Amino acid sequence: MSSSTLPDPRHTRFPGLRLLMLATLLALVAALWYLASHLVRGDRDIAWYAAVAPCELHRSSCKAMLGGSRELSLAADAPEGIQALDLLPLTVTLEGVEATAVHVDFVGRDMDMGLHRFPLEAQDNGRYEGLAQVPICTEATMPWLARVVVETPDGRLGSRFDFTVERSVP
Repeated sequence: MSSSTLPDPRHTRFPGLRLLMLATLLALVAALWYLASHLVRGDRDIAWYAAVAPCELHRSSCKAMLGGSRELSLAADAPEGIQALDLLPLTVTLEGVEATAVHVDFVGRDMDMGLHRFPLEAQDNGRYEGLAQVPICTEATMPWLARVVVETPDGRLGSRFDFTVERSVP
């Protein structure tokens, strides 16, 4: 008489196979998200210009010279300081630049917080206005970049302005 030595089909030879498959799937999703976020940002063709120091966005406007007599300034109406989740009125003023569109991106300076893009609407005399919102973070102090991108018929111009959000204690 022979006894059957076939494995029970209900038990796999490698008990961690499902866990390994799940970990692989999660790693693949994270890699695709990272790739997609960098493709959406698409800042390779932007001519970046340095901010004129000093810049304290919650106290006064920040400026950047865009070459020649072209100038960009960013102002945030936040007399009490920039707070997470509060609506933040933004104004970009351009001098010597013919823009077709302007948007501001908030990007975590030391931590990837995703892309938070806020298109601004054209007003008069080179002014663009709109509302933005800084997302909440678990850190007590979070450094951010406000990246202003100006679309022109000749290409994209931009500047980056640092600001910090302090989490208010209730």
